Amino acid sequence: MRTRILTGITTSGTPHLGNYVGAIRPAIQASRNDDNDAFFFMADYHALIKCEDPVRLQRSRLQIAATWLAAGLDPKRVTFYRQSDLPEIPQLCWLLTCVTAKGLMNRAHAYKAAVDQNVADNEDPDAGVTMGLFSYPVLMAADILLFNAHRVPVGRDQIQHIEMARDIAQRFSHLYGGGRELFVLPEVQIDEAVATLPGLDGRKMSKSYNNTIPLFEGGAKHLRDTIGRIVTDSRLPGEPKDPDHSQLYTIYRAFAADGEAAAFRRSLEEGMGWGDAKQALYERIESEVGPMRERYDTLMARPDDIEDILLEGARKARAIGEPFLAELRAAVGLDAPRASSPAQSAKKKAGKQARFVSFRDDDGRFRFRFLAADGQDLLLSESHADAQAAGAAIKRLRALADPVQALRAEGESYVLELDGAVVARGSGFADTDGRDAALAKLAAELRALAAE
Repeated sequence: MRTRILTGITTSGTPHLGNYVGAIRPAIQASRNDDNDAFFFMADYHALIKCEDPVRLQRSRLQIAATWLAAGLDPKRVTFYRQSDLPEIPQLCWLLTCVTAKGLMNRAHAYKAAVDQNVADNEDPDAGVTMGLFSYPVLMAADILLFNAHRVPVGRDQIQHIEMARDIAQRFSHLYGGGRELFVLPEVQIDEAVATLPGLDGRKMSKSYNNTIPLFEGGAKHLRDTIGRIVTDSRLPGEPKDPDHSQLYTIYRAFAADGEAAAFRRSLEEGMGWGDAKQALYERIESEVGPMRERYDTLMARPDDIEDILLEGARKARAIGEPFLAELRAAVGLDAPRASSPAQSAKKKAGKQARFVSFRDDDGRFRFRFLAADGQDLLLSESHADAQAAGAAIKRLRALADPVQALRAEGESYVLELDGAVVARGSGFADTDGRDAALAKLAAELRALAAE
């Protein structure tokens, strides 16, 4: 089974080196693991909470999309989309809001921090607090739960939001699940090995401190000039430097191989001047960032290409989210249950519903196919020694409440596993887009069977 990992990027600023080292680079590396099913989205709804400048918001969306693509994110391997292109997210957010206790939101760190600051300033406790800030964790839960993400990489300050998503999911299932869990409960992913870069003044690199080093914006000259402003001590050239207390060394180590970092450390200890050290740091960063900047500039000059990529990502995401939301709407009573809807009834009358078809191979063994309502061949089983074993496998597949857990992409096809063993396989597809569309259809058809 592939592990679904979901990462959100708030579109409220311009990416800097700290973003690249701490989030962008490790996330892209993880996305290249065939065992991972990676979802990346630009959280522009979230950005509205902290950004009231429409021009800045639009610019940031373009910059961030271009940054991730330039850094090596492959939109054909992952699902890369813009949050606001999926109407299913605010719809699910409202469904979840209606089961979320206000007391849970009262305990959210961001809201509590705002209240505490107001009290300290002798202001009304809720001064300046919007419902966007207050209910932010519910929107985050909708982002995660719509795609049944298994793991969500976050900083430690976001752990509480994942815990809240789990609480909200369990409450929803308790009220509307009829004894079954409707959502995968997400797990927090904290990578202790991911570097946190210091900024110009030694504190954590952050826009909040205005101490960032640009990733692409401003070009090589701006990068060099900004590195030149990194604060150092007063030790002169020839005097030994302490690498362990130098942000220059910390930043260099995040971009260099072990041997390079060791050589840079020795040079500092042997008295390298700060000017030479800054030049060496610039050259090391530029060797990695420069080629990406060229791709970034090309993408920024072609915004329509970025738009096409994001819209294709939204299509892939909606192929999964739309049928799942339909099930949740039916669960709460907004839509008729799928099995008794007019469309489903018509399919039954016409004999065009998703179905299993059993057959016997030439060697006498038994297999089955699973056909979608429109007749598309979605699964071919492994062979079984007798019809009883094949029937038992079909029975288990009919009862799969969460088929996503059992499905795993394999090249341009996919397999379905039960108890760690492959039970059935998809047909080969022309490309991964065709595979992903078939996977989404298969999951929706199996969920519908389980709900009957």
